Amino acid sequence: MARPIYLDYQATTPIDPAVAAAMQPFLAERFGNPHSPHRYGWEADAAIDAARAQIGGLLGAAPETIVFTSGATEASNLALKGVLTAPGQRRRRVVTVATEHSCVLDTAEYLRELGAELALLGVDGDGLVRLDEVEAAIGEDAAIVSVMAVNNEIGVIQPIAAIAELARRAGAVMHCDAAQAFGKIPLDVEALGVDLLSLSGHKIYGPKGIGALYVRPGTRVAPQMHGGGQEGNGLRSGTLPTMLCVGLGKAADVAGARMAADAAHARTLWDRLLGGIDVPYRINGSATDRWHGNLNLAFPGVDGARLLSDLRELAVSAGAACASAKAKPSHVLAALGLPDALAKASLRIGWGRFTTEAEIDRAAAMIVAAVKAQGVRAA
Repeated sequence: MARPIYLDYQATTPIDPAVAAAMQPFLAERFGNPHSPHRYGWEADAAIDAARAQIGGLLGAAPETIVFTSGATEASNLALKGVLTAPGQRRRRVVTVATEHSCVLDTAEYLRELGAELALLGVDGDGLVRLDEVEAAIGEDAAIVSVMAVNNEIGVIQPIAAIAELARRAGAVMHCDAAQAFGKIPLDVEALGVDLLSLSGHKIYGPKGIGALYVRPGTRVAPQMHGGGQEGNGLRSGTLPTMLCVGLGKAADVAGARMAADAAHARTLWDRLLGGIDVPYRINGSATDRWHGNLNLAFPGVDGARLLSDLRELAVSAGAACASAKAKPSHVLAALGLPDALAKASLRIGWGRFTTEAEIDRAAAMIVAAVKAQGVRAA
């Protein structure tokens, strides 16, 4: 039986062959603990240092500012909790956005339960924050502002540099969840003005289980795991997985070399898919301020559960992969003001480096057929 066409690149990406090849030696013969004081350890440590430099190079950041984590979820937890619990931290307000990933929203809510003040910003109909509302929420005593660069459900790009400038003026730390942006759009930590930035390996054709947090020198962040203090001068403890670190580094290297080509390919597929859909639809989120490898479409008058059931030959989703077990509509689409029925009739479709035009054409035809099967007429 043929496998479904994979169009869920926001959930995870296939590993690039070049990444798999770079990781292979560290699965077998180069198995040393990177923290050991002998040749096996030095060999692994050198490979990790090279990966750190590759990641930093894609961010315009010094290698020593890159702290490896198990993924963007851990990195974002470390950022928010670390800032709020840092020695000498007197500020207690966390400012974030209603459309953030759950790793930020749930962490912010946890901090609120511990006594922090939480300012949760709304978005406009395009899914973008309003800078005047950001500024008002930051005030004069916010501890940290956390806004994602590219939204994982609707693909919109937030004005991170402008938000970071507002945070800097107020003396707040700026954190950016860049899991869906890293390797896809240009990110320079100096130009953006961010203090902390989270990223993940499996969103850029690298392995799962590895990510990193960029930490601007001088940013006070308290460790959230204690032990050997192997990473970031004691900021994170635990033996580093050399193979995964190497994979993330290589994925960053490949992404940097292919960024323009990948972006052009994504835009071509965006135009092709929309050109093949002749039933009524709504694009959820801005059609311009976005990453064009992420398309979230709502189909008025359609039963969403039936639509997904009828599209079993497509690997697509109705929202974030981490929320797939929840029956309620996407919190992101709710923040855009979509009624429940329309939110439930939405599909998140994502493509990338290995998606072909032929697959997009087939996907468009399948979606149209599934929608028309529910009695919806052509537009």
